[in-house]
Amino acid sequence: MIAGGIEDEEKWLAAGIAGLQQNAFYMHRALDSNNLRDALKYSAQMLSELRTSKLSPHKYYELYMRAFDELRKLEMFFKEEARRGCSIIDLYELVQHAGNILPRLYLLCTVGSVYIKSKEAPAKDVLKDLVEMCRGIQHPVRGLFLRSYLSQVSRDKLPDIGSEYEGDADTVVDAVEFVLQNFTEMNKLWVRMQHQGPARDKEKREKERSELRDLVGKNLHVLSQIEGVDLDMYKDTVLPRVLEQVVNCKDEIAQFYLMDCIIQVFPDEYHLQTLEILLGACPQLQPSVDIKTVLSRLMERLSNYAASSTEVLPEFLQVEAFSKLNNAIGKVIEAQVDMPIFGAVTLYSSLLKFTLHVHPDRLDYADQVLGACVKKLSSRGKLDDSKATKQIVALLSAPLEKYNDIVTALKLSNYPRVMEYLDIETNKIMATVIIQSIMKNNTRISTADKVEALFELMKGLIKDLDGAEEEVDEDDFKEEQNSVARLIQMLYNDDLEEMFQIISTVKKHVMTGGPKRLPFTVPPLVFSSLKLVRRLQGSQEQEENPFGDEGSTSPKKIFQLLNQTIEALSIVPAPELALRLFLQCAEAANDCDLEPVAYEFFTQAYILYEEEVSDSKAQVTALHLVIGTLQRMHVFGVENRDTLTHKATGYSAKLLKKPDQCRAVYGCAHLFWVEDQDNLKDGERVLICLKRALRIANAAQQMSNAARGNTGSVSLFIEILNKYLYFFEKGNPQITVATIQGLIELITTEMQSDNSTPDPAADAFLASTLRYIQFQKQKGGAIGEKYEPIKA
Repeated sequence: MIAGGIEDEEKWLAAGIAGLQQNAFYMHRALDSNNLRDALKYSAQMLSELRTSKLSPHKYYELYMRAFDELRKLEMFFKEEARRGCSIIDLYELVQHAGNILPRLYLLCTVGSVYIKSKEAPAKDVLKDLVEMCRGIQHPVRGLFLRSYLSQVSRDKLPDIGSEYEGDADTVVDAVEFVLQNFTEMNKLWVRMQHQGPARDKEKREKERSELRDLVGKNLHVLSQIEGVDLDMYKDTVLPRVLEQVVNCKDEIAQFYLMDCIIQVFPDEYHLQTLEILLGACPQLQPSVDIKTVLSRLMERLSNYAASSTEVLPEFLQVEAFSKLNNAIGKVIEAQVDMPIFGAVTLYSSLLKFTLHVHPDRLDYADQVLGACVKKLSSRGKLDDSKATKQIVALLSAPLEKYNDIVTALKLSNYPRVMEYLDIETNKIMATVIIQSIMKNNTRISTADKVEALFELMKGLIKDLDGAEEEVDEDDFKEEQNSVARLIQMLYNDDLEEMFQIISTVKKHVMTGGPKRLPFTVPPLVFSSLKLVRRLQGSQEQEENPFGDEGSTSPKKIFQLLNQTIEALSIVPAPELALRLFLQCAEAANDCDLEPVAYEFFTQAYILYEEEVSDSKAQVTALHLVIGTLQRMHVFGVENRDTLTHKATGYSAKLLKKPDQCRAVYGCAHLFWVEDQDNLKDGERVLICLKRALRIANAAQQMSNAARGNTGSVSLFIEILNKYLYFFEKGNPQITVATIQGLIELITTEMQSDNSTPDPAADAFLASTLRYIQFQKQKGGAIGEKYEPIKA
């Protein structure tokens, strides 16, 4: 049925165009032969095609444009006639004899244009006559296009200031009156379209009306271009008349479009000075009008106007723009009871952006807007409308974007209260936005109170909120927690006491994070605390009592806090991570000469190793970390060091795989020979470790031979040879030339045996080691003499 209607419309349009072209042809012939009477006759018949009611506005427009082109040619002919002496007044009378009213009015407008141009009569009289006569057409589509034609032909002939058609003192008033009258009549016709035809075609009619809206809006554009319309005239005449028409038409589409037109076409300066009048109309509009978009666009324009020059800012204060906009938004929200929460939040978001642009120094204004938003949200509880939550994020992001500083935003008392109404997911998004702002602007948050407020805002990222979903995207979660970790590293204060308070505050929040979050958030907290320990230690040089009295911050206090913090990882469980952190703390305690504290951290690390680290690869890694850390410790007395060293060598011998055992045992040799400590140079025990490593390497070969029929690689022997060379060079008297020589020969023999497996890597390793020996020989001096007896 619809397809049939479209086909019929195409036929009617084709028929109309054909009729129009045929009469236009005869009109041109009459024009060429200067036959005025025939020209008027055929032009009237041509224009009769516009009397159709069968076409949609879109198709009617096609027909109208063809007629418009022909009328321009007719207008040129009339101008020529006037120049040849034909009386325009007679012509004006003559065209009124056309049989049908629509062709008659089109011809009248065309001749009227020439009449004004001839200046034989005042422009205001001709325009008044034309706009009154056009009332004869009351069909909405035909009337709109006729009045649009009148507007088109008259726009450059208005009696404006500085125009060639300017008459006496009040002609600007006449020009404005003409445009306003034409606008009013066009709007009435446009609105009337809504009420023609059956209710089932409502959507179709609305679409058609949308296509025609620019015909009405052009009048407001013409008004804005009239030079004589100054602020006083706009305030006293133009705006009240336009708004009266907007409010009285009681049509949703017209009200929204025309309010938007007013905002877009008239100057910002006029809007600012007439804010009260413009805003006064808003609560009177139909409840279904999208007032949030209208007001948002108005505030956006005013914000841009304020940003354009600092000179205009006093005007905003003078007219109390914020107060007026705030009151208007309150009244609109009150008047439109059914306004969705999304609409209200959008309005507050736009008002906040306006406030931040125009009054950036007035934090009380910004807080007032957020407070009004909280009041509106308080009746709703948590938001579940995605559009509204997006607007809340925009609202809360605005102060961050303006001030580039979360510290300023934290001064707004209602800021965290607004965040409470976000659902869990959006709360996380907003927390991430806050962290990104801090990172981007390198914001320094330097007091415990500010950290407390910030972490309260970010609680969605720091702990599981009530009702949080179980299913979380793993990558997103990691990204969120890594951003929290980066934030913790950024917190800083030069004052050591305050820094300790910051760390304590962070710990309080981080500890609520649960097993999934702690592995991400505990390490940065630990390293932040260790930085503070080193700063405290650094102050030792300046002060006699660097760690203060009992009540002040001391390394001991921080280590106690660290012990509790790392122990929390046991609930995760994350034993490998906890072990690494205990060893880091032990090293820091070593630097502070706190032996009992360092011993306690090592004890904790050993307990974790024994009870929690069961994976063989993890054990190897952990053991090498333990040996490396212990080797660097200087704080331990003989007894404590022996205990820890004995434990480490014991663990080495109990590793599952022989190669791992071998490497751990020769690693332990370093525990008995520490370069910068003479009391820790026990050559005999070094040799015992190396000999034990050799035995284990040998056992590994025998096992390989028994299981696979070959002795496998000799790389372990080469690694042990390198250790022998290291201790030989460091001056261990137990490592002799003969021992090294014997080991080189053993390796060479093994590599040449039938049972060995070819291993290019081992060959290269041995060649590199032998090259090193030759290189040391060539050095000369004491080192050269030492290496000289070794035959490589």
